[in-house]
Amino acid sequence: MIKDKVILASASPRRKKMLEDCGIVFEIIPSDLLEIYPDTLSPIEIPVYLAEKKAESVKLKVKNKTIIAADTIVVLENEIFEKPVNESEAKLMLKKISGRSHDVITGVCIIDKHNKKHLFSETTKVFFKTLTDQEINHYIKNFTPFDKSGAYGVQEWIGLIAMERIEGSFYNVMGLPIHKVYEILSCIK
Repeated sequence: MIKDKVILASASPRRKKMLEDCGIVFEIIPSDLLEIYPDTLSPIEIPVYLAEKKAESVKLKVKNKTIIAADTIVVLENEIFEKPVNESEAKLMLKKISGRSHDVITGVCIIDKHNKKHLFSETTKVFFKTLTDQEINHYIKNFTPFDKSGAYGVQEWIGLIAMERIEGSFYNVMGLPIHKVYEILSCIK
């Protein structure tokens, strides 16, 4: 349905899989942008700002192609959880979201082949059961929390045992509100 090849400005295997599953033909050119943002931005503005900067950095490398960039954060009571840098930080994040709800916000920037920008964000509320220290330790030792905002992947073991329910898009929690991306790509002529 989407005829033109697009550029995914991300090395995320989850985003790659979602585009493949939608039948979108794409090439990966990851952005090398440092994820730094002004501290005046609200949590909902941060991922959109970063997605736009990522898309712009890749757009400098290619011409006449549509670029898709995204950034995802986890927010708990205005505290922003990005990717943990070590095991201690991952444990702390998982302990904080344990037994509570938090928001997963993904910002997306699509710069189409006509250089028109499509910017949006999607928020999904995730409800976690209370996790034991043993469950948190098992997850950190056996899975990959370090490349994921909030230190967890909803599609991994911890999502299976901890996520009680969500309000919003499941795929947004994986890092890309693919239904909206597909809708925008379908309208680009």
